[in-house]
Amino acid sequence: MARFVVSNINSEPHLCQRASHIESVSWLIVMRRNCRISVFALLLGTSLAQTVPIDKEHSVITVHVFKSGLFSAFADNHQIRAPISSGVLDEAERRVEIVVDSRKLVVLDPNLPPEKRQQVQERMLGPEVLDSNQFHEIRFRANDVKEESADHFLLAGTLSLHGKTRPISLHVVGSSGHYRGDVMLKQRDFGITPVTVAGGTVKVKDELKIELDISAEAIPKQAENNR
Repeated sequence: MARFVVSNINSEPHLCQRASHIESVSWLIVMRRNCRISVFALLLGTSLAQTVPIDKEHSVITVHVFKSGLFSAFADNHQIRAPISSGVLDEAERRVEIVVDSRKLVVLDPNLPPEKRQQVQERMLGPEVLDSNQFHEIRFRANDVKEESADHFLLAGTLSLHGKTRPISLHVVGSSGHYRGDVMLKQRDFGITPVTVAGGTVKVKDELKIELDISAEAIPKQAENNR
């Protein structure tokens, strides 16, 4: 009987240690699971905070169309505003995306009489040029942004216009969510034949100049503090 009592007493610490070990393992499993959830939530929150919408009200894209031909002195250069439909700037991931609705491009040309400006507007949106009823969207994507020097960047990506997508790169200057840049492109690269009038004595140059002045929306202070 004494041996039985001694054996039972000696086994109690072993049982306690085993129970303690099981409890520790369970605690570690729970902690690891909670840590994974916390890290995932932190990464997700950071990713969302780094992607900022473009401020459509304070961002401007301007297209400059140039004249050529024998009687180009009697023709007009054209200035066109391209409102931004949507877009994002991701400074951390160095990613940019801008979308324009081709149907909303507006011919500015303040020196033209209203009736002639309207003619240019209709021709630009019609099947001869943009064919905006068929090709609604103009999209620029840049997934390769290189810092060439302080506040000077080279954006490389693609431009989708008139149903065709072509590689494009442009230089921009800026910081803190405000950037300016310009790029030259050719209409024929996107399947657009430059307009000619008066038997070709007045025509539009193939090459256009695109100017961008892009601002990101301001980040609310609370969201910025959570980054």
